[in-house]
Amino acid sequence: VVEWLPVFTRPETVQILLDCWQFQRQQSGLKLYGYVILENHLHFIAQSASLNKCVASFKAYTARQIIDHLQDKRAERLLQRLRLAKCAHKQDRDFQFWQEGVHAELILNEAMMREKPYYIHANPVKRGYVNLPEHWRYSSASNYSGQRGLLEINLW
Repeated sequence: VVEWLPVFTRPETVQILLDCWQFQRQQSGLKLYGYVILENHLHFIAQSASLNKCVASFKAYTARQIIDHLQDKRAERLLQRLRLAKCAHKQDRDFQFWQEGVHAELILNEAMMREKPYYIHANPVKRGYVNLPEHWRYSSASNYSGQRGLLEINLW
């Protein structure tokens, strides 16, 4: 999220992300191996024949839905910050929600693929929000610990 704004503090905004991933899993063949959503950013591990297209679609759809939600809730302070974050050359929008570009890391081997979910799931623990990764509600850590998560994922 631009300026690391805390927009994922409400269940409604997080649900927009989860619903989009669910749709992409069902309709676009996205394989989602893990995710964690914190108050101002997210990490996810995914695979697709057209991953760049999936990520672009995810960012466009979720940005529009979250901005609409913020407008409905009259979250003027957040909207003003999103308005100011918009790049001057972007004439097709009034707000900038996501940071520019994709900050992807290529997973090169099996060992890296096994390590990445643990790494991203540790974020809420490192921040002191929870004692165990599976206690963070907005994460696939519970899926990996044999519990039912908020979103079905592709376990590795």
